[in-house]
Amino acid sequence: MMKVNEHISQLNNKGYSIIPNVYSESEIFEITKVIAEKELDSNSISKSKDLFAIRELVNEIPELARVLFNKNLRRLLVKLHQEGKLFLSKAIYFDKLEGSNWFVAYHQDLTINVIEQKQIEGFKNWTNKRGQIGVQPPTEYLDRTITIRIHLDDTDETNGALRVVPESHLNGVVRTEERSQNSKEFTCEVKSGGIMLMRPLTFHASSKASGHSNRRVIHLEFCDKPLPEELDWKERLEIV
Repeated sequence: MMKVNEHISQLNNKGYSIIPNVYSESEIFEITKVIAEKELDSNSISKSKDLFAIRELVNEIPELARVLFNKNLRRLLVKLHQEGKLFLSKAIYFDKLEGSNWFVAYHQDLTINVIEQKQIEGFKNWTNKRGQIGVQPPTEYLDRTITIRIHLDDTDETNGALRVVPESHLNGVVRTEERSQNSKEFTCEVKSGGIMLMRPLTFHASSKASGHSNRRVIHLEFCDKPLPEELDWKERLEIV
């Protein structure tokens, strides 16, 4: 957790940053144990030979919040937003391994989850997947969102580490087919217990895992901008 300001500067300038040792070995063990022991049967689970994910993770397993928001993460969230107004807006658990393995092409994260669909100016591209309603908000919401990816396993290019295009978030929302194909990419290798900070508009991708090890990641999104009064966040959680 050293040099936090340097990581924040890199996040803002490059669109990503990697911070090691945010979680202890015992905290990682507790997180994985809670997830493994929880019996889940809801629309929030996506499980097939190509995908294993738990969406609305903290809604599904509320007891995870205690260990996820440890002292290190809370301190980081304060640094990320000095006024302390960041709230959790999305939480997903991914497990990429030999029996549940998928390729993700370069993209930006453009959607938020809300409770109900309503026609409001600036909110577009509505989706309803397994009862989960998503929408692309005005760009200002995406600019004021920070993604934190908690790595439960050592992650490298052999087990589907995220690849990013540095500084690509500075161009705003870009159609994927219009993205420059000559841009340099960076592979974000992260050790277990480390986290990756990312801006949602940073172009990112991941390959199928070529090895036999897990790549378990918890994807958290934090925002500080309230929705119009007609809409409600599906997963909003205040960080005390």
